Amino acid sequence: MIFSQGESVVMPKIYTVASLVIVGVVISAITVMPVAAMDTEQIKITDAAALPASGAAALAGEQPTTWTARQSVHYAMSHSPSHQVALQRIEGARAMADQVKASYYPQLGLSADYSQTSNPMYSFGNILNQGQFDSSIDFNNPGRTDDLSLRAAMQYRLYNGGRDQAGVEAAEAGVAVSERQRDAVLAQLGFEVVRAFHSIAQTMEMLEAHRSAIKAIGSSLVVARTRYEAGDLLKADLLNIEVQESMAKENLILAERNLELARKAFLNLLGLGEGQVLIDTIQESEQELPEDRSVDNRPELGSIERQIEAAEAQLRMARGGRYPTVDGLAHYQLDNGFVLDGSGNSWMGGIRINYSLFTGGKIDADIAAARARIAELMAEKEKIVLALNLEMKQAELAYSQAQQGVEVTGKMLEQAQESARLSRVRFKEGVILASNLMDIETKLTEAQVRHTVAKAALSVAIADVRRSAGMPQF
Repeated sequence: MIFSQGESVVMPKIYTVASLVIVGVVISAITVMPVAAMDTEQIKITDAAALPASGAAALAGEQPTTWTARQSVHYAMSHSPSHQVALQRIEGARAMADQVKASYYPQLGLSADYSQTSNPMYSFGNILNQGQFDSSIDFNNPGRTDDLSLRAAMQYRLYNGGRDQAGVEAAEAGVAVSERQRDAVLAQLGFEVVRAFHSIAQTMEMLEAHRSAIKAIGSSLVVARTRYEAGDLLKADLLNIEVQESMAKENLILAERNLELARKAFLNLLGLGEGQVLIDTIQESEQELPEDRSVDNRPELGSIERQIEAAEAQLRMARGGRYPTVDGLAHYQLDNGFVLDGSGNSWMGGIRINYSLFTGGKIDADIAAARARIAELMAEKEKIVLALNLEMKQAELAYSQAQQGVEVTGKMLEQAQESARLSRVRFKEGVILASNLMDIETKLTEAQVRHTVAKAALSVAIADVRRSAGMPQF
């Protein structure tokens, strides 16, 4: 179809396309700082004035000399391999969206070719294109000709049943899905970092409890040896205390090993292969429980909702197959011949309409598949909502249990400390047996460990409630 002045509906499209072509042509012409040596068995309390600088260093990507839970989470957000993987997925989704948006622009191409021929049809065509026709030419045998052809062609899809727009919407929804998945990764990462941080703090307190037990048993052992030398204590009682001291030292070794593993896990979450860990549990303020504990802000829920949007756009794309496609076409061509020494130019513009009368049921099958995908995602959303509500309930119960555990173990520890103090005095006076003293020392250590575990469990439970409510850790 050749354009004429009467085609007023089509001409604005052509002007738009021409503008896009001109714009397109113009555009186309146009360490990780080393960590200082630290005492791996010390919980250091930093100066309050130095903390903001450390926090700024963590946010800027530098390693602070002392880690707080807040600094640890912020550092992991930008350095963890999990975060980097999520970022690359987002970049990939954005690239796919850009690919789909390319359908909004015209396709412009340049080509050149040179040929010689004695074929009457092609040779006669070369003569016409180069403006060398005269009445003496024999149509059946026009002779040998050549042609150097330079061609610029443009094609623009004017209409395709809304498939391009639906494709862009599906691609943009895909980007949103990747972003929500990234948010879910960061939420889980933040929680894991907080849990690892408190695991270190818990293990270090347990380490101190075992050291205190060794110190207390050592003091009792001095008294026992004095009484044994004075004939006031049996050999079996002395050996019992020495065995208890050996067991306490063994527990200390196990605690040191657990501390080393906890620090290694902490470094892995931060994206660090090696290094020493010094944590600060004093400057860090306690996390608060969220008032709104609904799961509406969970990134997992947002992700499935964006997936449903993408599936609905895919359904619109499938339905677009029932409609025709309309393309605008134009090209400009230069021809030059060296045999006849002629040249010429020509142009062509038009519209192409394509409509599929029969596709073997493919379009209907595509629509059915898209509808089934939407139904699947809707069911998956219901499943996710139920699972998220269960997570929130579990987190709330864990918090309630941990809170009660701190109160109970605190009273147990207070009682065990007082009982141990009195028993040490009574053992020194020879009132109680060594076996009784060791039982009380063991109970004191157990009470200290249980209280430490309960405090760590409470901090982790608060972090889990925040994660379950879709809130950042800090």
